[in-house]
Amino acid sequence: MSFRQAGSDRVALAGLLIAAIAIVDWRVDAPLAFGFLYLFPILIVGGVCPRWAIVGTALLCTTLADWFDPYPFTLAMALPQDVLVFTSLAGTGMFAYEITRSRQRERENLRRVERESAARREAEEQLSFLIDSSPVAIFTMTVGGTIVLANSAAHRLLQLPPGQLHGKNVRPFIPALSRVYANGGQPGAFRTEMQCRGERENGEVFLANVFFSTYNTAAGPRLAALVVDASEELRDREEASLEQLMAGSRILMGAVSHEVRNVCGAISIIYENLARGGGLSASKDFEALGSLVETLHKIASLELKASKSSSQVGGIELAETLDDLRIVLEPYCQDAGIEVTWDVPANLPPVWADRHSVLQVLLNLTKNSERAVENAAVKRISIGVTASNGIVSIRVADTGPGIASADKLFQPFQKGAESTGLGLYLSRAFVRSFHGDLRHEPTPTGCVFAIDLTAAGPHGDGNTADSGRAKHGTYTTFVA
Repeated sequence: MSFRQAGSDRVALAGLLIAAIAIVDWRVDAPLAFGFLYLFPILIVGGVCPRWAIVGTALLCTTLADWFDPYPFTLAMALPQDVLVFTSLAGTGMFAYEITRSRQRERENLRRVERESAARREAEEQLSFLIDSSPVAIFTMTVGGTIVLANSAAHRLLQLPPGQLHGKNVRPFIPALSRVYANGGQPGAFRTEMQCRGERENGEVFLANVFFSTYNTAAGPRLAALVVDASEELRDREEASLEQLMAGSRILMGAVSHEVRNVCGAISIIYENLARGGGLSASKDFEALGSLVETLHKIASLELKASKSSSQVGGIELAETLDDLRIVLEPYCQDAGIEVTWDVPANLPPVWADRHSVLQVLLNLTKNSERAVENAAVKRISIGVTASNGIVSIRVADTGPGIASADKLFQPFQKGAESTGLGLYLSRAFVRSFHGDLRHEPTPTGCVFAIDLTAAGPHGDGNTADSGRAKHGTYTTFVA
């Protein structure tokens, strides 16, 4: 039964009661007033009707009580009596009205609190499940570093049985977190991240990436932290850096040996010319010089074997590498006022390359472009990618002054080059090590370098590498 239908039934009941009381008051011939009985229908009306209906009903009941009053009517006595009856009935009805409305409000508030409580319990259950099932270690702690909450991943990270972290201090495990409130103050809420050292229960040290924030509660300031073990990432990064260093060192040694061999060849020719003259043939120092030149020539002429593909070379997604470049490049260019435009089509095929080497080459080219446009009227670096006939080309263009002569652009130890002049030489050697090529494209204005990479086969096995070599010429990558 609806609330409106129940209200209609109660109004009908109140009407019947009023009619019954009026009939009884009319038909009973006794010196007794039945007007007080109108309090009961007024209570019913006050529970379901608005204020104006209550006042009207009180006026009706007052009129009926006065009409069937058994005592003689005198204005001096009837008027105060009617006012008293009306105010009593109206006040009783208003009281019932307010009681009913207050009860309804309390009932609505109770239902709202119950809904909020149910929603809060559901949210807490979901949050508790999320925290407990998260692979990331989650801690909450007090100002002093006492752990209030730690999930299962936190216990696994620190190699402790479940439930053992509660009440412990975080200082022995992650000392940096215990120093957030080291000054004893209570700063406002803030969020930040850091990388620090952590230590497990068995004494094993690990690298931790920590994302934490502070907040205030009724019990005082709290700190929540998410901790990720970055040891594997550190090992991979250092191993990749070592491989890059070794590859660069091998190429550098090859370049140095090549240059020394050229110089030794020239010295050998001069020595032979002097020896044919016969004037220095009896000199011991001249003979010693010849021995030194011959030894140096042998050292510089050690055979350098062409390197096989590195274990890191495979079919890579070029879009991911370009995303890494974008993360590194764009913040610096924004600070320097350099516009960077990207033209990278969707659905690029995988390429046969080493991701770290390609990124290093792109960084070298874009750094050169940054220096080139530093004093240019229009500061712009454009990076575009095209794919055609099994070759994926990355072009790095800038609006700088360009290159006057590109004849010896990729030769090491060039005169006038910054540092050793090995940047472009090593970059091309890196690209050629996985069957690609780095070349300069002449343009009327600015400078354009293109990295040509071979599209990987269906399984990233580089079956199209031979076609890439045929298109871009033959070459050899030297290693020590």
